[in-house]
Amino acid sequence: MAHRDDSILLGDMPIRRIGFGAMRITGRGVWGPPKDQRAAIALLRRVVDLGITFIDTADSYGPDVSEELIASALHPYPSGLVIGTKGGMVRGGPWDWAIDSRPERLRTCVEGSLRKLRTETIDLYQLHRPDPRIPIEESLGALVTLQAEGKIRHLGVCNLPPGLLRRAQASARIVSVQNHHNLADRTDRAVLDTCKRNGLVFFAYFPLGDAGDGTGPALVAAAPGSPQASVAARHGATPAQVALAWMIRTLPFAVPIPGTSSARHLDENAGALDLARRLTDDDLALLATIETAPGVY
Repeated sequence: MAHRDDSILLGDMPIRRIGFGAMRITGRGVWGPPKDQRAAIALLRRVVDLGITFIDTADSYGPDVSEELIASALHPYPSGLVIGTKGGMVRGGPWDWAIDSRPERLRTCVEGSLRKLRTETIDLYQLHRPDPRIPIEESLGALVTLQAEGKIRHLGVCNLPPGLLRRAQASARIVSVQNHHNLADRTDRAVLDTCKRNGLVFFAYFPLGDAGDGTGPALVAAAPGSPQASVAARHGATPAQVALAWMIRTLPFAVPIPGTSSARHLDENAGALDLARRLTDDDLALLATIETAPGVY
């Protein structure tokens, strides 16, 4: 699965070991347009300039806004850029999310994403969240049909516990899993083991903790003397870079996808790739002492 030391293969597509999550280029609460559309477009172009080759988005980010901004900024897409989008969520307002992964709706979602991204084939399409009303086999079946029609290149899943991941793999050729995972709040170990064993890319969302709504640990800062702060001080790095580098170093099949609307934070996040190469065994042992919480799907 490895492509080179800072890259990985997503199906047959090489991507670098850090991506960009395009949720926060929308308005507050992941709702509506950003305050400064020109700044958002400049940020997306900076993503490419930094050599980041994977952008994660979803039709529900905005809704529609994130996908439209990506196309406005980057279409026609440069060679080597991989864009992954998702479907299956419905928005009612800021921070308001509901699930609808009915097969007929997923077809509508895919057709809409193709238009908004201005492409004939979506590089990676992920089921955003399983719908408790619909067997996951039915939701994925609709996406498999769309894949056979040439509208989707590769399929992935998000927010799955181990049992549903096994069912997903039995229903479709899955190349990726995207779950919440970071230094202080981990996904189920069985999910990670499945990714490692079966050659799946693990996309970690909220790799810096805070979802932006005030929930969860915020790993962009660290208390003085904490393991994260100590490792950052040793390397002249930031706590955020340490959190990202830890994941890159300890999970060779993982790609963290931090999101930001700040060019400074984007540059900082990209620097985690270099830091990952410099972390020592002592650094990793110290970071392993951080108390963790189980992931939530």
